Amino acid sequence: MQLQQRSCTGRTAVRNVPHRAIKLAPRPVRTSATSGADLTANYIIGPVSFVSDGDRVALNSMRFASVDSAGASRASLELQSGGKAGGISVLEASMDQLNMSLPPWAIRAGARKDIYFDPTQVTAAIVTCGGLCPGLNDVVQGLVNKLTDYGVPEGKILGIKYGFRGFYDSNVKPVVLTKRVVDGIQLQGGTILGTSRGGANIREIVKRIDMWGIDMLFVVGGNGGNAGANAINAMCRQHDVPCTVVGVPKSIDNDILLIDKCFGFDTAVEESQRALMAAKVEASSARKGIGLVKLMGRQSGFIAMQASMASGVVDACLIPEVPFKLAGEVGLLRYLETVIKAKGHCVVCVAEGAGQDLLEDGGLHGTDASGNPILKDIGAFLKDKFKAYFKDADIKYIDPSYMIRSVSTTTNDRIYCKILAHNAVHAAFAGLTGITVGLVNTHYVYLPIPVIIQAPRKVDPRGKAWNRLRAAIGQPSFQ
Repeated sequence: MQLQQRSCTGRTAVRNVPHRAIKLAPRPVRTSATSGADLTANYIIGPVSFVSDGDRVALNSMRFASVDSAGASRASLELQSGGKAGGISVLEASMDQLNMSLPPWAIRAGARKDIYFDPTQVTAAIVTCGGLCPGLNDVVQGLVNKLTDYGVPEGKILGIKYGFRGFYDSNVKPVVLTKRVVDGIQLQGGTILGTSRGGANIREIVKRIDMWGIDMLFVVGGNGGNAGANAINAMCRQHDVPCTVVGVPKSIDNDILLIDKCFGFDTAVEESQRALMAAKVEASSARKGIGLVKLMGRQSGFIAMQASMASGVVDACLIPEVPFKLAGEVGLLRYLETVIKAKGHCVVCVAEGAGQDLLEDGGLHGTDASGNPILKDIGAFLKDKFKAYFKDADIKYIDPSYMIRSVSTTTNDRIYCKILAHNAVHAAFAGLTGITVGLVNTHYVYLPIPVIIQAPRKVDPRGKAWNRLRAAIGQPSFQ
């Protein structure tokens, strides 16, 4: 099928179809431009090789019989009764932050039979935003390799340096990404493109997108990065700049709404439990030893919860979603005292966002450039409280935050990053824009960016995962 004539500016005009940003007629895609292999060979085995545009994945996979059922929430119950919350089971703590309905389904991710770009005419750009996370280089490599497989010419894949600022900072220039450039980068942590928080001057970014003739922009970032991608997409549509914008959600805290798991999370849990094991060795080797480990998790305690469960050495796990008392008969200090009397030592794991209400000034100090709350150090606070209460205790405080996020990925994360990257490229060639790719109910899907950035995903204090941990370590409520 022939491509539609391009406009006098040399760029393709935009058509007003939800999440589809180009006016090109579809053209069949057959094989990889470099290997001759079926582009979807990694995803589907059998006679059906392509995903249909009509395929949908249900976001709410369970029907709750009662509000008392583990994991039930207003969102899930309102969906069942036809209410506006819709979609998936969402923690009550997140419900009040929602400003739009959650969809009951999502578009299935994957390669389409027809594409809406001529690969030989495509210029693509990749930008990594926000804090470091294991897997950034894996995603960049996956994007470059799959774009090349589609037939995007060498020299037409740009890497934007140091986050959104790299679009307009006169001190940095985009780099050209090729298969040779990204070969082996998955073996190192961090991102070869560099990153930064904030800096999303949307007007300047869209101006550069138009000037440089960028047809596809891939934004690898967290809530702030996806919010920036959403704003870029909106301005591109407003000014008829024909660029598809596709997000790959990144959060080491695993707090992206609706997404089963963010890339890098498994690696973070693996590294975190090493710190917990070290705390166990230190605490058990001392008289009245206390090992205190602070892990990442501003608003969501997934890393602390999962690392505590995996390690099997934690006596108390403290997360932002569950308030706790420090003093009194039911408080943390009294409980740790009983643990130390019973076995001579204890290990405490605390997420960085836990217990902020206990700090003298409430803990929170505005937001950073990405819009994340700036927290006070709950780890140092607890260390001081432990010293005051346990006069002769030997306390070892470990904060492995930057070590955890700067490592290369584990095997499962590495595979996950590649699949996310490949599906992001499939989305762009399918003409989808303003969407992000993720795993929901074990299926890879495309979700509208505004849906996932409206509230963080949080640990459910009434859910199975949290109560499974409490049962495993015998932790009381501290209330």
